Amino acid sequence: MFKAIILLARKADCSESDFKDWWLNQHAPLARTLPKLRRAVFNIVTNEEAEYDGVSELWFDNQSDFEAAYASEIGKTVAND
Repeated sequence: MFKAIILLARKADCSESDFKDWWLNQHAPLARTLPKLRRAVFNIVTNEEAEYDGVSELWFDNQSDFEAAYASEIGKTVAND
């Protein structure tokens, strides 16, 4: 099993509530369509001193499946969303 942990900081002009809405209602559903994805968890960081606002955990069978998922058209869309 391969687990990727992705840390994301919101843009300076994005409010916390707008980030949370985008992260959970737009980005997460899109990312869940990645090929060969086994499990996905999307977390909102609530510590105001943290450097990141969101943490995703993505599970694949192996690193090759992860790399192939992000090389796919949907993966490129997810990465640029």
